Amino acid sequence: MIHKGRLSTLAGAMVVARRDFVAILWSRSFIFFLLGPLFPLFVGAMAGSIGAHVENAVDTPQIGLMMAGDDIDAMLTARHALEPALRDDLPDLVVVARLHPGEKADPRGALADKSINGGNLSAIISGTARAPVLTGTPGRLAAWQGPVALIAARATGHGPDVLPDVALAPTATSTAAQAHNRVLTAQGGQTLLFLLTMLLAGMVLSNLMEEKGNKVIEILAAAIPMESVFFGKLFAMLAISFVGIGVWAVSGAALSMLGWVHIPELVTPALGWPLFIALGVAYFAMAYLVLGSIFLAIGSMANSVREIQTLNMPVTMGQLMVFFFASYAMARPGSGIEIAAMVVPFSSPFAMLARAAMQEGLWPHLAALGWQALWVAIFVRGGAALFRKRVMKSGPQGTGQKRGLIAALMGKK
Repeated sequence: MIHKGRLSTLAGAMVVARRDFVAILWSRSFIFFLLGPLFPLFVGAMAGSIGAHVENAVDTPQIGLMMAGDDIDAMLTARHALEPALRDDLPDLVVVARLHPGEKADPRGALADKSINGGNLSAIISGTARAPVLTGTPGRLAAWQGPVALIAARATGHGPDVLPDVALAPTATSTAAQAHNRVLTAQGGQTLLFLLTMLLAGMVLSNLMEEKGNKVIEILAAAIPMESVFFGKLFAMLAISFVGIGVWAVSGAALSMLGWVHIPELVTPALGWPLFIALGVAYFAMAYLVLGSIFLAIGSMANSVREIQTLNMPVTMGQLMVFFFASYAMARPGSGIEIAAMVVPFSSPFAMLARAAMQEGLWPHLAALGWQALWVAIFVRGGAALFRKRVMKSGPQGTGQKRGLIAALMGKK
């Protein structure tokens, strides 16, 4: 039902967003807000441990075999025999092709074929067990030359003191090396998205708690739909966040040009840098709006700062668990875990940003952004309805007493 003289949801949201944006942008506390990223740097260092886990999971070296059947069987048997003593130093051997007499091996073609072993081959062993040829990227051939020679020596019945010569045939790149480098780009994108979201989303709580204390939220709720208040505050905080990110990006670029800060070089993502950056901005907006809508619902029902502090630790731990879940799913592309991470609205922006770095295809991202926008609307409307029911509802005697958040969660009347 539309009330005469009452602003629509969109118009009310724009009024609240403009008011909050201007008030925060010209406040003195905004200067301290811009200094905030200095502290999450410590969190970034701690998050590096899970990055190492993901890298190890994806970067397990797998070397293909393109040899005659007898040589392949001998190489596999030799590797199995050496595994107890050299478990961490031996690469995994994968049969790519058992060559028939007179058939010529094409290791370079096998390395470029993404359909072979899921595109996770780092090198190819061809030739014979007595004269193996190792084909792969130059960066790692030297490191694998010794283990391959040791396997070949065992396969031909020689001891470790008589190692055959392993010929090296370097290539420009391989699908495994490309996939590994894109994983690093995906990790960097996920970590940056997490740090920015964790740093910036908390502003919604403090802003709403302040306005609840001075009764501004009740005046707004009486003048415009509660959904307008929630949407307006979310978009205002999102705009403030983009201002802060812009300032930090310009400062980082300036420090990098002066040589004071080193920005690591990352491999071009699967969708290219322009589209990857655009999707990164979109996924940050969605992650911020999804999390901010939950924070709005929590802050609108809290009657004191103490209640907010009580739930601050569970909320922070929840953010960390979402990040770890998305990072874990990144190491298992195509699995049910990755699909679940892309579907769950809280982890979907992180999982989809990693997908943008590692896999081609634009339509899954369009669908994911629409899916995340739907959940933002659901959370905002649900939070507004909960606010009207739990907070704005008068007591049995019409005294206007409101229930606190902790009491509401515990079901107290």
